Amino acid sequence: MRRLRVILIEMMFPALCVVFPRGAMCGDERTFMGSDRLSLGMFSNLSASVRIADVDQDDDLDVVVANGRHWPQQNFLMINQGRARFSVQRRLGDELRTTYATEVADLDGDGDLDIAVGNDMAPNRVFLNDGTGHFNPGTTFGEISSVRSLTLTDIDADGDVDILATSRGRQNEMYLNDGAGGFGAGRPFGERADSTIDVAVADLNQDGHADLVLANRDGQQNYVLLNDGHLNFTSRIPFGTGRDQTRSIAVADIDGDGTLDLVAGNIEQPNSVYLGDGHGGIRAIANFGREDGRTYAVAVADMDNDGDLDLVAGNVAQQNAVFFNQSDGTKYSEARFGDESDATYGLDTGDLDGDGFKDIAVANSGSTNQVFLNRPLRK
Repeated sequence: MRRLRVILIEMMFPALCVVFPRGAMCGDERTFMGSDRLSLGMFSNLSASVRIADVDQDDDLDVVVANGRHWPQQNFLMINQGRARFSVQRRLGDELRTTYATEVADLDGDGDLDIAVGNDMAPNRVFLNDGTGHFNPGTTFGEISSVRSLTLTDIDADGDVDILATSRGRQNEMYLNDGAGGFGAGRPFGERADSTIDVAVADLNQDGHADLVLANRDGQQNYVLLNDGHLNFTSRIPFGTGRDQTRSIAVADIDGDGTLDLVAGNIEQPNSVYLGDGHGGIRAIANFGREDGRTYAVAVADMDNDGDLDLVAGNVAQQNAVFFNQSDGTKYSEARFGDESDATYGLDTGDLDGDGFKDIAVANSGSTNQVFLNRPLRK
């Protein structure tokens, strides 16, 4: 019998957590359980991101996996047969690509979910859904670059979904949709030499226009870029220390005060919640996670259905963790899950087994990808 390990979480108000080989339980919260049967395929790939969505319109959630990073590999769809049984796997495209991102949205306006694929130094491409979860190659978009993430959003507020692509050490670009899933020349945002790994989009100053939040790596300053209403982002508000190694960013109202906050996943330092002032600035900061953290992905979701938003961190060479919000966005209890030897580059949350609680899918680079089911603590 494997020995249980008890970990004292070093937070402002510590909580006692019990960590199992494939899951964790924390106080009165939830447990996140994995197993060999919940692996997303049998083989290890250099997976960079994962997205949860109902691509075949059968009312359960499927998983799209981006593989390759700097080396060409096959991207996959994992088709849910109900209750998180991923017993059908489909290839996404015929060519192997150096893929960092596969993002899902209705790009051509036909009512089903399409996929945009962002690659490192290889052409980016849109794949169009035939309505049954089978995808045909659509248009390519953008110049060849060091793409690290894609964000799909209606940035110009014209009713269709556009693409924002970040590139490490190269120009970030936005590509506006023509309404039918075609994308023209890119419009730059940020500085040409930014090492932007991720971008979030939200109206941070409450003026009705979508602003940008840049997560910059390589010791560069992170920024909020305010939109003037004409897709000009010349007003720049710095946040963080100016030397952060930020790998992932999310935006949500973490403290429930009606204004949006920023959640930054950092490398070799704690992660941070930046509580917003409603004008695009920061009024307070709360750190979470390990002092020597190595977070490559963050997500925000209500993981315990208590009405406030919790944080999920995907880590490299450290266990992943869910941070349960103690209602005000400054104090958290932590539940760890997964193997500390994994390199989790991406994650997403969604109710994969239909029990009303959000589960977690992780993209591991160099080990099998996994689903962790959200379960109640047995008493």
